[in-house]
Amino acid sequence: MGGGAGAIIVLLLAAGFSAPFIIRLGERRGYDFFARFISIIGYYWMAFLLLFCVVSLVVELYNFICLAVQSRFNRDIGNFIPTAGMRFVIPAVLSVILVIYGSFEARSLRTEFLLIHSGKVPKEIGRIRILQISDVHIVGAVGNKYVPGIIRAVREAAPDVIISTGDLVDGRGAYINEAARKFNEIVPKWGKFAITGNHEFYLGIDKALEFMNEAGFIPLRSRVATIAGAADLVGIDDHGGVMKGRGGISDRDILAQANQNHFRVFLKHRPEVEKNAVGFFDLQLSGHTHGGQLFLFNLLTKLAFPYHVGNYDLSGGSLLHVSRGAGVWGPPVRLLAPPEITVIDLVSQ
Repeated sequence: MGGGAGAIIVLLLAAGFSAPFIIRLGERRGYDFFARFISIIGYYWMAFLLLFCVVSLVVELYNFICLAVQSRFNRDIGNFIPTAGMRFVIPAVLSVILVIYGSFEARSLRTEFLLIHSGKVPKEIGRIRILQISDVHIVGAVGNKYVPGIIRAVREAAPDVIISTGDLVDGRGAYINEAARKFNEIVPKWGKFAITGNHEFYLGIDKALEFMNEAGFIPLRSRVATIAGAADLVGIDDHGGVMKGRGGISDRDILAQANQNHFRVFLKHRPEVEKNAVGFFDLQLSGHTHGGQLFLFNLLTKLAFPYHVGNYDLSGGSLLHVSRGAGVWGPPVRLLAPPEITVIDLVSQ
């Protein structure tokens, strides 16, 4: 490309790279509209660029195979070899289509159901309905627009208790107060509880805890909360944060605070399981992975977190559920990883 076109591309790349920093700065200075405007442009650009790189690699691999076949068999297959222009246009067009589709999928919130029969639930109670939300990432125009849909789905599920397993809030500004008010309108029979994720610490733990309180959530930081006299919720801080109040206590030590005769629900943001803690909880609820959020990137998240998404039977009668999350991080796009809330029905045997 010529010098003028090259300079424009460099400026666009620099602006796209700088967008997350500009957004944070705008939020901290109170420029909400500016921050929301940049977030829309910057994060959609991020999604396009990520997908463009992946699709380009696939197209280049196809091109390499064609050239290798032509060289090996000494045959002209020029009609099957894409031109340089096609190797740019095809990834660009496909990436735009995928971003458009993924933006709709990101709004297609699903309600997953998990039924657990347990003798620890008294017959006079019958059923305890727990609703898990995770990884909402309330921030700017990107995260805040998912809140009304989440609120509607929560109301329809009519839970007895609501649990947030981390990364509930991820930004500042007036829209954060609006989201807090909406969550505060929901008052389940046995309350709302939340644990911290890594993004609560990125935001600033004091600000995150303030939001939880305004939204009506009780933070569980190395604490146990008993509901219905039959289930213990055990929450810990995400180990990627400062972990104020947790210190060097292991998962097993914290779980030991729970009543072994109660159904023990362990709330841990990352889907990681300490071996010596298995058997000390009946159900672990986690999130963090987003199910990869974008197809093909789930291969990387699976390498980092073998317990990636869904249900896993562990030894000692413990069960792990990993949520795909209700919101998005960064780009408001999901690809073959739809958002979810999870309804867990604990039923007496």
